[in-house]
Amino acid sequence: MPGRGSLFAISDLHVSYADNRALLDRLEPESDDDWLLVAGDVADLFEDVERTLRLLRSRFGTVVWAPGNHELWSHPHDPVQLRGEPRYRALVRMCRDNGVVTPEDPYPVWTGAGGPVVVVPLFLLYDYSFRAPGTHTKEESLRKAYDAGVVCTDEVLLHPDPYPDRESWCWDRVALTERRLAAIDPARPTLLLSHWPLVRQPTDVLWHPEFAQWCGTERTADWHVRFRAVAAVYGHLHIPRTTRYDGVHFQEVSLGYPREWRRRAQPPRLLHRILGEKR
Repeated sequence: MPGRGSLFAISDLHVSYADNRALLDRLEPESDDDWLLVAGDVADLFEDVERTLRLLRSRFGTVVWAPGNHELWSHPHDPVQLRGEPRYRALVRMCRDNGVVTPEDPYPVWTGAGGPVVVVPLFLLYDYSFRAPGTHTKEESLRKAYDAGVVCTDEVLLHPDPYPDRESWCWDRVALTERRLAAIDPARPTLLLSHWPLVRQPTDVLWHPEFAQWCGTERTADWHVRFRAVAAVYGHLHIPRTTRYDGVHFQEVSLGYPREWRRRAQPPRLLHRILGEKR
């Protein structure tokens, strides 16, 4: 018999906003057996990321975290001024200290309804290969974004140290992660958790298509098929919705900024059930 509980997901909590912190106070599991997948952008400041993940871990049986771009920012007001890879490693250490699963840990196996499934948190970044329409190089794509006034804050606050650029860091992460995915028992399905979507199609609905270049890499376009995903969970776009590609369930689970969720017809959905049965 499968275990009890459900596997839920959320992303883009952005708890620097008071209205989002108020929603976080209402975020509760249905049972002690529930898991929570957090697909990045918890907060901008290191201490806020730690406080929030610690709180979530106190409520859920298991918490699995994949970093977003905001956790990796070196914000001028953050007492923790680590940059790039050293900042990511400090976040991983902090998560381990608080019992939160990271992309650097052994992948946990969900054995509840819909399982067993290997839950794989991914840290991959982006490499500007989701280029702006009508462009063919990174330079052209960035120029079009700057001309349109649509530029991700990463260009100022997300440093790639010690890599020469963000795409080099991305390619290294892709190669490392691909090796780990290939080592998973081929009889086991996976659930892929990432901040950035694994395929480009979800970015087709962006109001500003120039922003897509900060949203992923073409190098992961077939991972949901190659690595037997039952679902791919992501955030970043602030467009919560469900789609299917090659028969695989893709779920965008972001909360987003208050100015975004307030203008929707329905109240913000905090927990997205990925696996498990409603009680």
